[in-house]
Amino acid sequence: MTATWRATQKANRRAALIRSAAHLFAERGFAAVSTGELGEAVGMSGPALYKHFSSKDALLAEILVDVSERLLAGGREILDSEHEPGETLERLIRFHLDFATSDPDVIRLQDRELPALAPEDNRRVRRLQREYVQSWDGPLAGLRPDLDDGERQIRLMATFGLLNSTPHSAGGPARTPAAHRPDGAPGAPDADGAGGSDAPDGTDRSDGSEGSDVIDVLASMAWRALTG
Repeated sequence: MTATWRATQKANRRAALIRSAAHLFAERGFAAVSTGELGEAVGMSGPALYKHFSSKDALLAEILVDVSERLLAGGREILDSEHEPGETLERLIRFHLDFATSDPDVIRLQDRELPALAPEDNRRVRRLQREYVQSWDGPLAGLRPDLDDGERQIRLMATFGLLNSTPHSAGGPARTPAAHRPDGAPGAPDADGAGGSDAPDGTDRSDGSEGSDVIDVLASMAWRALTG
């Protein structure tokens, strides 16, 4: 029992350190944060950091590898569900937005701090990122067979640039749009990005849920960037 409790405490402390480090690195930049500051953020001394990670660089690598693996795993789970290409793309967009708005610090680090990684870790993260991006290519090709490989890649990169640059500014849970694609299938925005009511999902927005509004706008923009 004691060993289990100690293991749980250590795991909790490690997780808290990762969360705090991601926030500090995202706010101030990896190079500007000292090990002492990292330890202070979770109530430990700077040297105690090395009980959990061999170095500050190893801590950054853990954060960036983990986010890349989670994104890839989530994307594969959606692909394995075998929906129609359009619905699969909708689910991928919503998944990424949910991820980015719930864990914005790591998304910012993924975009900004890759050069700070050791070469081996850098290659690993980039490989995972490429696999994740390419996992979107199949359903896009299924929905738009008229697009060649180069055009699909341009659309994918533009979409990820959009999704990664702004979702951290939106709060609250994401929702699936209830407007309609031109083919009549539910879930994606129509030509003007809205449905037949005041909100894309047909609900009353008088509660002031601005964060969800932003997410819906981003979902609409991402859909257009991919498929328009």
